[in-house]
Amino acid sequence: MIQCSQCEHFHRDEAGRIALTCDPFATIKEPACLLKWQLLKISQMVDAYQATLRYYQKLAPMQDKLFRAMERELEDMTEAERWKFDEDEDEEQQEQEDTPGPW
Repeated sequence: MIQCSQCEHFHRDEAGRIALTCDPFATIKEPACLLKWQLLKISQMVDAYQATLRYYQKLAPMQDKLFRAMERELEDMTEAERWKFDEDEDEEQQEQEDTPGPW
């Protein structure tokens, strides 16, 4: 069985990460190569997921600030429009008081 380090499709970068440039549909030399290739792809997916999580953790404080600012804006808008609803409620109460009941 050929070792990965002896294969022409095996590459190791400065950081020690392993990359296989083989095509799983054409250039696989041994059955174990496919398993190793799958493990490397899973490892790449996990690395990408962890990078995404780190990015989201950096964004979390900014999102919190944005949500708080939006809540304040919505509360201010509601407070600014409250006078409209207060007058409507007062008018409805006066109409109910002025309208005589059937008895």
